[in-house]
Amino acid sequence: MLAFFFFILYNLVGVDFMFKGEVALVTGASRGIGRSIVIELAKLGCNVVINYNHSKDSALNVLDEVNKLGVEGIVVKADISKENEVKEMFQIIKSKFNRLDIVVNNAGIAIDNYLENKSVDEFRKVIDTNLVGTFIVSKYASKYMHKGSIINIASNNAYECHELFSMDYDASKAGIISLTRNLASSLPNIRVNAIAPGWINTDPVKSMNPDIIKDEKDKIIMNRFGEPLEVASVVCFLASDKASYINGSVIRVDGGIK
Repeated sequence: MLAFFFFILYNLVGVDFMFKGEVALVTGASRGIGRSIVIELAKLGCNVVINYNHSKDSALNVLDEVNKLGVEGIVVKADISKENEVKEMFQIIKSKFNRLDIVVNNAGIAIDNYLENKSVDEFRKVIDTNLVGTFIVSKYASKYMHKGSIINIASNNAYECHELFSMDYDASKAGIISLTRNLASSLPNIRVNAIAPGWINTDPVKSMNPDIIKDEKDKIIMNRFGEPLEVASVVCFLASDKASYINGSVIRVDGGIK
């Protein structure tokens, strides 16, 4: 309900949410939720850094859309789990824009496997990308930000633990929520918050078994999956001055779980 209120508020007063001249970094921005976040920030006047690791063509397509909106954008390849690549990414941001106002830690992976088949390497890869990557990006972002907002994309899996084959993913997202609160305390001039989406209509959902989709929708009070825009709208709200007194918080965007 709280997330829905923010979504309505954003759309009612969105015209005031101007980020003209500001710069936002969105990790994992080539598709899905990350792509939607980039586009919505750009619509509100924000210059954007589109981070990707594998999907270069998709990232360039996002950049084309950004350019049509009259703001500046750049595409930067970096594996956020690798500190040296993150450091290089921030050097590029500094060289291009010499400022950073908003960071959205969206990049993440999932490797579905039940306990008996899940390898230690798989578990570590998920933790390294989702949790350690969020830490690395936030650490180096804080060196470039005098003020602003960091928004971490967690998941309602941190609370619900929907599937036993995603225990590493669930643990990483629970860790992001804890990390968010610690970062908020450690960075007094930067607001740090998290969003915990539920099922969102992105590419992986399109290949799901229809029976599984129906079962999952039955668990949701609103009886539907969310759209990437519904997450991006909350990101824009949290990044704006309208959320100037929200810090160290987690907003669930999951339609309500029964």
